[in-house]
Amino acid sequence: MGAAEFEEVGDEARPEVVDGPQPLGVGVTSTGHGPVDAVLARLADVDQLGVGGHLEVYEDVHDGLRRTLAALDEQQRQPGPPVPRAPHPPRS
Repeated sequence: MGAAEFEEVGDEARPEVVDGPQPLGVGVTSTGHGPVDAVLARLADVDQLGVGGHLEVYEDVHDGLRRTLAALDEQQRQPGPPVPRAPHPPRS
């Protein structure tokens, strides 16, 4: 049996049965960081799944975000060339 949606009829609303999962219509805004955006794109899969499949997608996204953050932390721990700083204005 599908999800119930309500169709307005006069002053009453009656349930209408809709087969299959219905898209949530929730968009994902780009973060500008490619690896994060790639992980977040997986959230679009939720629209094609029943509620029972949502947990797996959310866990995948959570795990992907954790791995991405861990990789960023690892990059910061590795020594690299010094980061150039803006010159200080001369003191008078």
